[in-house]
Amino acid sequence: MFSKDLGIDLGTMFTRLADASQVLVEEPTIVAIEVEEQKMVAIGTEARDMLGRVLESIEVVRPLKHGVIADYEITETLLAYLIQRVSGSMRIFRPRVMVSVPYGVTSVERRAVYEAVLEAGSREAALIQQPLAAAIGIDLPINSPSGNMVICLGGGCTEAAVIAMYGIVSAETLRAGGLDLDDAIIGYVRRKYGVVIGQITAEQLKLRIGAAVPQDTENSMEVQGQDQVTGLPRPVTITTGEIVEALQDPLKQVVETGRRVLEKTPPELVSDIIDRGVAICGGGALLRGVDKLLTKSLGIPAYLVDNPLTCVVEGACKSYEILNVLRRNLPQV
Repeated sequence: MFSKDLGIDLGTMFTRLADASQVLVEEPTIVAIEVEEQKMVAIGTEARDMLGRVLESIEVVRPLKHGVIADYEITETLLAYLIQRVSGSMRIFRPRVMVSVPYGVTSVERRAVYEAVLEAGSREAALIQQPLAAAIGIDLPINSPSGNMVICLGGGCTEAAVIAMYGIVSAETLRAGGLDLDDAIIGYVRRKYGVVIGQITAEQLKLRIGAAVPQDTENSMEVQGQDQVTGLPRPVTITTGEIVEALQDPLKQVVETGRRVLEKTPPELVSDIIDRGVAICGGGALLRGVDKLLTKSLGIPAYLVDNPLTCVVEGACKSYEILNVLRRNLPQV
C-alpha cells in the first residue's frame, strides 16, 4: 500500500529511475573510487566531471559495459544509493522494481542484474527487455497482432526488435553504441591531425556539430587536444563533414542490425512496419540525421519518438499495469 512501483533503466551511460507519474532520477552510470581503500568518493554527475581529470589514486569507472554488469559490487552500491534517494532510508516500505536489460543477455548476466537490484533494497524485482519497455513507453499498440519495430540506440549497445502481441517476434543486439561513436571520433582526429582528445571532448563534438548524414549547413568547433609527437596542447577545428565521415563505420553496423532483424521477420509483420514506420529511441537517436540514414538504408520510414531518452524507464514502470499479460514474455531468472 505504501511502497512504490519503480522502473529502472540501467544503462551503460545513464541510469534512470521513474515511478508512475514521472522520472525521479537521472544520473550517469559512473563511479569514482579511491584505489587503495576501495572506497567510493563520488557517484553520477560528480564522478563524470572527474573523468580524465583526477590523480592516479582515484579511479573513475563505468560499472556497466555494453549494457551488462561488468563490476557487480559497484553496480549494487550505485543502485542502493539511487533507490534510497527516491524511496528514503525507511526500509519498511521497500519498492517493487522492474529493471530493463538488453535483449539476448545470458542467464548469468540476467541473474547479476536481478540480484544487484534485490541487494540494493527492493522488495521484489523483475526484468524486462529494453526494446519491449521502449515500445510500452512510446505507447505503441503492442497488444495487437500487427508488427511494431523499435530501434534503441544506447550508449553501450544497439537493439532492434519487432514486437507484436506483448512479445518480441525477432530482435538482435549489437554490443556497440554511443561510446563506440565517441571512440570513432577520437580515432579519426588522431589519424588526421595527430592530436589525442578525450572521451568527453569527443562526445561534445558528436552532440554539438555531429550528424549521421551530410548536412546543408556546415558547422565547426575548435577543441583542445594533445599533440602525439610533442605531447603539448594543440587546438584543432573539426567540421560537421568530418564527424559524418568518422561515424560511417559504426553507423553501418547499426543499419546492418536493423536489416538482419527485418530479414528474420514474417512478411505480414514487415508490411505493418512499412505502414507504421520504425520508432527510434535512446541517446544515439538525438544524433542529427540518424532518422534519414535509417529511412534511406532500410527503405522504411524511421522517426524519432517524443521521449527518446526516457521511454525505456517509463515503459518499465508502466509494465506493472499489464504485468499479467506481459509475464509470459519477460526474461526468467
